[in-house]
Amino acid sequence: MTDSAKPEVSGLSFEKAVAELESIVARLERGDVALDESIEIYERGEALKKHCEALLTAAENRIEKIRLDRAGKPQGVEPLDGA
Repeated sequence: MTDSAKPEVSGLSFEKAVAELESIVARLERGDVALDESIEIYERGEALKKHCEALLTAAENRIEKIRLDRAGKPQGVEPLDGA
């Protein structure tokens, strides 16, 4: 895939970004990629990793837990980590 054919990292879903990142890791681990291309795909891998981390953080921030009153009845919600 040429650079112009690669989708912008910021437009990828988490699943597609992880799949591409796994593919990059596999190619680098095989060691059959030219040095220039290795550097190029490594840089894309770094961008994919940062994108995945941002998507995970956003998902974690959306998760809430139900807060119960003393009688055990739902009272509201709060962030899962208590932040």
